[in-house]
Amino acid sequence: MPRSPGAEGAPPRIPRRTALLGGAGALGAAVLLPGCASSGPRAAPALPEAAATGATADGGVLRMARPPASQAETLDPASSLSAYEYLGALYSRLVRMDAEGHTAPDLATGWEADDAGLVWTFRLRDGVRFHDGRRFTSADAAYTLRRIVDPDLASPQGTVLGPLIDPGRVHTPEPGVLVVELTTPNFEFPALLTNYNCYVVPDGDGDTIGSTGIGTGPFRLDSFSPGGRGRIVAYDDHWEGPPTLDAIEMFSMTDNQARTNALLAGQVDLISQTNLDFATARVVEASDRATIARSVNAQWYVLPMLTTAEPFTDARVRQAMKLAYDPRHIIDVALQGTGVPGNDNPVPPDTPYWTDYAVERDPERARALLAEAGHERLSMELYTSSYDPVFTPMALAYRDSVAEAGIDITVRNTSADSYYTQIWMQKPLMATYWYTGRPADQLLNQVFRSGSSYNETAWADDAFDDLLDAARATADEDRRRTLYQDAQRMVVDEGGAMTPMFADRLVGLSRDVLNYHESGFEFDYLNIGLRP
Repeated sequence: MPRSPGAEGAPPRIPRRTALLGGAGALGAAVLLPGCASSGPRAAPALPEAAATGATADGGVLRMARPPASQAETLDPASSLSAYEYLGALYSRLVRMDAEGHTAPDLATGWEADDAGLVWTFRLRDGVRFHDGRRFTSADAAYTLRRIVDPDLASPQGTVLGPLIDPGRVHTPEPGVLVVELTTPNFEFPALLTNYNCYVVPDGDGDTIGSTGIGTGPFRLDSFSPGGRGRIVAYDDHWEGPPTLDAIEMFSMTDNQARTNALLAGQVDLISQTNLDFATARVVEASDRATIARSVNAQWYVLPMLTTAEPFTDARVRQAMKLAYDPRHIIDVALQGTGVPGNDNPVPPDTPYWTDYAVERDPERARALLAEAGHERLSMELYTSSYDPVFTPMALAYRDSVAEAGIDITVRNTSADSYYTQIWMQKPLMATYWYTGRPADQLLNQVFRSGSSYNETAWADDAFDDLLDAARATADEDRRRTLYQDAQRMVVDEGGAMTPMFADRLVGLSRDVLNYHESGFEFDYLNIGLRP
């Protein structure tokens, strides 16, 4: 499914991740001038491994180019049309995710479950106030949860939390204590609250939050125009202390190329939600004004096989398609090495519950399985588009890699504008990607569970679903890890998704930006600043 923030639970929105059409060549000679005019063409530089850090100027204004959700975008964090870049700056959640993928305190300072994993008690941070001066209490947290699971709101996270939360069983015994009685045991419940739809809004503000943006985050709203410009300013009374910057100005630019050109021209300082293709990243890095930072393993790329369509109804064919390709070859071709093998497992490496289980490439075994299934010379169409710059090189590298197993792939390039309405979950074989940053429980239930609306391969297996249910209900963390890892092995061995790789997101930013850090859906708005 479309991997863009804000798109879960709703039809994919192309403008949010419009592809960089044409890559580096489309930037044009004028764009290359900042880096080349005074000294002539220079050798393409290596891409930095990390963003620059150090002491920043006191204050300053960061200019950010962002792809708008749509002209109907909103500051309501629970909405499928939320203006993603504003959320982490304006709001806080009860629980956040740290850089290692573990849950960490945000507005909740601690939490505990009863022995059955049914009743969760959250102790809330004292002394926190919303931007309009109201005190944050458990009533705000309860209101936020009840609102997310309200079917009328149709929040993307409502499909995840709805089966767990009964609005009548969310209690506020004290201003600093929230108690949630779940409908089914779940020892991973706090992790589900790290989702970006779970930012806390003031009690009763649901009808106005889309325009007011009143939260407890490090910035408060100064102006916002859906699909247009906006400005947020430092909230000096933020509970973690004021942010480094005085303000952030947001500029909506639908086109990737326009965002990149604005960065190179010095008109913006950072481009958000834009994974630059490798060639463009090299152009940016060669310029005098801009550079590249990486959000490591930020995206996982997939070649979904629709298990309800021939020939992928046969598990032997799915297995053969996986055994036939070399993920390292695809990484080298499509990512120029800026990624790691996925081994057909969607859980990011080195995150909680990840398993290093992998099946070695075996083209001869793949050929034998296809013969057993009656597809000795398998010919397939693999659909791709310019929606993401990695799709087509990934597809071509896959095509070349599986030829040795007797699989004949024809790559079909289709329109980006209709890719997620006419191709995704419609064609038997296509290219797509997701953002990482989801806890393993949410990822496996949302994308692979039988009947889930985001189960892009339509794979259904009762034993797999039972494993997920058992994991959620298991108090012992080691046992829970084993169950989640067993579920991952089933995805690798039997599922319909090929996951060749996790890719670093290549982010363009000014050389004057310091302390940029982003992982998953977490952006450090508090410490990012500008060079003195």
